[in-house]
Amino acid sequence: MSKKILANDGIDAIGKELLEKAGFTVVTDKVAQENLIQELNDKGYVALTVRSATKVRKDVIDACPNLKVIARGGVGMDNIDVDYAKSKNINVINTPAASSNSVAELVFAHLFNAVRFLYDSNRQMPGHGDTKFDDLKKKYAKGVELRGKTIGIVGFGRIGQYVAKMALGLGMKVLAFDPYVTEATIEIEIDGASPVKVKITPVGLDKVIQNSDFITFHVPGGKLITKHELASMKNGVVLVNAARGGVINEDDLLEALNSGKVSHACLDVFENEPKPSVAILNHPKISLTPHIGAATNEAQERIGVELAEKIISALN
Repeated sequence: MSKKILANDGIDAIGKELLEKAGFTVVTDKVAQENLIQELNDKGYVALTVRSATKVRKDVIDACPNLKVIARGGVGMDNIDVDYAKSKNINVINTPAASSNSVAELVFAHLFNAVRFLYDSNRQMPGHGDTKFDDLKKKYAKGVELRGKTIGIVGFGRIGQYVAKMALGLGMKVLAFDPYVTEATIEIEIDGASPVKVKITPVGLDKVIQNSDFITFHVPGGKLITKHELASMKNGVVLVNAARGGVINEDDLLEALNSGKVSHACLDVFENEPKPSVAILNHPKISLTPHIGAATNEAQERIGVELAEKIISALN
């Protein structure tokens, strides 16, 4: 059997090294989507690793009979026809635990950005800080603290639970929703002491939406938040989406931001990636990042190691 692996969206150096030590040849040259089938067949690859860019649909699966493993570096697998691949006896692998901490930290980077207006201040200070310093100081004078506020976490898997851990550490109240989680124990590590354990029992989605000051989404996709849900939220709510574009309807979000119903939005993902709506990009109440939830050195290393270990297990 061939031992060639195409890491089409890249792989961390440590993960690549682990695979090579196990006898695999790992190629990291990027292959365009339209050339993927021919490349996989011509070079005899038995495994393909992807992130979110490369799509592995039925056409690829049908055309590449040598493919034994499809591995997704990350959590969501909406770019892979998972059930169909499994029906063809192809192992489908992802790395659900590796990026949880990094995504959770980005959520709070955005939240601090929002409540202290940092995203707008950093836009305005370079051009106007020397001439309108006092005006800007007044503009950003009504920040709020996270401590004591309620954060709603929609999707209470690994990432959602990491968000809860950080929120509890900040002194926030946590409401969570997840149809597949009945209870979770959150452990807060304190250097030199035993972890503090907090049990959280998820509640209904309506309760989260209606009673949270901040709401963050950690679901695999779907159209979850539209005008109807926005109308039942607290006035001045802050929304964070570091999950999938489209979870929050962007047109409805813009309307809610303009009316003041939503005070800020924090977006790492967008409906039309990689070309987000100009209205979203230019809105003065949105904190923006270009889909970088897992983009830390630590997360990439963990993803590479977890991918390597799972691929070696699947192919050996």
